[in-house]
Amino acid sequence: MFRRCKKLKVIGIGDNVCDKYVNSGIMYPGGQALNFSVYSKQLGADSSYMGIFGRDAVANHVIKILDGLKIEHSRCRQYDGENGYAKVNLRNGDRVFVFSNKGGIAKEHPLELTDEDLEYISTFKLVHTSNNSYFDKQLKAVHSTGVPISYDFSGKWTDQVIVKNVAPYVSYAFLSCGSISTEKVQQICKEMKEAGCKVVIATRGSIGAMVFDGKHFYEQKPRLVEAIDTLGAGDSFATAFLLSMIENIEKDPKRFEEDEAFYQECIISAMKRGNQFSAKTCMVRGAFGYGVPFVE
Repeated sequence: MFRRCKKLKVIGIGDNVCDKYVNSGIMYPGGQALNFSVYSKQLGADSSYMGIFGRDAVANHVIKILDGLKIEHSRCRQYDGENGYAKVNLRNGDRVFVFSNKGGIAKEHPLELTDEDLEYISTFKLVHTSNNSYFDKQLKAVHSTGVPISYDFSGKWTDQVIVKNVAPYVSYAFLSCGSISTEKVQQICKEMKEAGCKVVIATRGSIGAMVFDGKHFYEQKPRLVEAIDTLGAGDSFATAFLLSMIENIEKDPKRFEEDEAFYQECIISAMKRGNQFSAKTCMVRGAFGYGVPFVE
């Protein structure tokens, strides 16, 4: 049984899409920032979402799901044009991306935060965003609110321009490292830490996750299951990990800062919770279900 987090107030800012499964003709809502908001809600948090919508069937479906799940999204913007979407195939339970319109209308109209937006963001305990969100230029402003930022680099940790511009503002950095060797991943984590990230989390699929806090490396084997669909596995791991960490910080911030043994227990516990929730996500089609037929 997965332990639900306390009522933490968190927000996903950035990408939302529908993943169109070409083998079944069904599309499912998703996107790294949106997934975080939905998974946080599933885990008992008070979650919100901020992003860009187009005006089409994809956008309508995503908005409908947010409304149905009672995820607050009042500060989203909407423009004429295509919503973000991707085309996906399933091969033995693993998702394979075929095509993406790269965020659709969000490319032309990225989020530009107002003073009111920043005041709103300052009420949250964590902001989660990603390299697919066209939000990098806003990170400095978000950082000024004092709210911790989690950023999913996916595979873009190889892009030194992105790392240089993003890392100084990031409290939790997530990297997709595939089947890269342990020694290489450790070196990557050290470099990301030196670039400014406070805690670096490298996910490696069936190999497991590695966390580096500047002093110690932590490794956790995944909870392997016969996956129906691996879409969203990394996002669900990140969400459960983050909520566990923030919950423990909120519970006893002084102890978290000063008690090394407690701090390490918190990281290990967060990794275990991430694995548990990620395994659960792999048993659901799409990132979190709610599929509907689509027409080209």
